[in-house]
Amino acid sequence: MVRHLAFLVCCAVAQSEGDEYNSAAWLPVAAASAHTKERAVTTNLSDLIRTIPDFPIPGIQFKDITTLLGNGQAFAQVIDTLAERYVGRNIDAVVGIESRGFIFSAPLAYRLGVGLVPVRKHGKLPAATHRVEYELEYGSNKLEIHRDAFEPGARVVVIDDLLATGGTVAAACELVRMAGGRVEEVAFIIELAFLNGREKLKNYPVYTMLQY
Repeated sequence: MVRHLAFLVCCAVAQSEGDEYNSAAWLPVAAASAHTKERAVTTNLSDLIRTIPDFPIPGIQFKDITTLLGNGQAFAQVIDTLAERYVGRNIDAVVGIESRGFIFSAPLAYRLGVGLVPVRKHGKLPAATHRVEYELEYGSNKLEIHRDAFEPGARVVVIDDLLATGGTVAAACELVRMAGGRVEEVAFIIELAFLNGREKLKNYPVYTMLQY
């Protein structure tokens, strides 16, 4: 009798462990269902983006995402939306662009069960790098990626918070190519459409959640 009960308990635990996680989304099934229900009642994301004038320099209307990040339900909606878009598309890695791109790329990589590859400013990565210098909307910059970031032909999605003139993400996509990866899509939370950033990204599919 004791052995029989022990067998039943072991079977129940094994079944529970097998059902506990959705391997495609890397979330407990119950939690995934809860997230879906929460998304249905989440406030419009654009209501949580505030505009800060003359930041970081005069004439720039800065879109501040900290008010969105501070709303846990809205932040979850953003990550859930991105994860649902890329699950099942055989993505090998998520590339996050310094610095606000890290906020979204890290949880997305976790949800997809793939690695996170950072694209960082010059001098921030410790090993051998590829480097690209580019112009942005209020100056110039240099970005780098580790030379060994990808296996040859790796399928990559590039994530940043905002698409403005497109210089930053175009440089990041070039770094992905130099490191042996292949950009499947570039994705943003916000697009400033009037700045025509897509013109610099004609070779890549572009996805944005909010447009201004």
